[in-house]
Amino acid sequence: MHIPSGASQTIDILPFEEALGLSGRGEDYDSGRWLYVPDFYTEYRYILGTRGSNPLICIGINPSTAEPDNLDNTLKSVARIAEGNGFDSWIMFNVYAQRATRPDDMDREMNRRLHGENMAAFEYILRGVAQGLRPAVWAAWGTIIEKRPYLPGCVRDMVRLGRDYNARWLCAGKRSAKGHPHHPLYLRKDEKTQDFDIEGYLEGLK
Repeated sequence: MHIPSGASQTIDILPFEEALGLSGRGEDYDSGRWLYVPDFYTEYRYILGTRGSNPLICIGINPSTAEPDNLDNTLKSVARIAEGNGFDSWIMFNVYAQRATRPDDMDREMNRRLHGENMAAFEYILRGVAQGLRPAVWAAWGTIIEKRPYLPGCVRDMVRLGRDYNARWLCAGKRSAKGHPHHPLYLRKDEKTQDFDIEGYLEGLK
């Protein structure tokens, strides 16, 4: 369980580029296998994933407790779905970077600085993948998108960045009554991804 110590506006936020430059220094995990930014446990997380040439980029709402070699059940499901759909790696990213096991504990007001650094991280991922492949982005935030009024705007910012890199949006499992893409946790281990009309989804997203 991770309960934020307070609003993220009250803590120091390490810029993504600085956090990226410092990552991989520790001996707690294999940096040749894992991508983890920041590379220490703190109140926020930009990226957690495995290294490869063809990653599935999964987008949740916000990070919880997972770390390299210590995945929660959601991340274990993400790893299974990635492998079952022919990807050699996976990257977990989130609409909002604040750690909170319970979404009700997320910031009441968006931390614009944290969001900006999170978008820098997303562009880093897209740019790296797009050098060799069209980025495959799995929308997997579920109905939790409704928890905070700023979250839909964060998604729109991500979609705008995705257009610049010709991202292909995917989903997996049954969508909610309002069209929200399924969360990874309760998917069958052999679930197949499918194309997701992100532009159509945005039209109905409030």
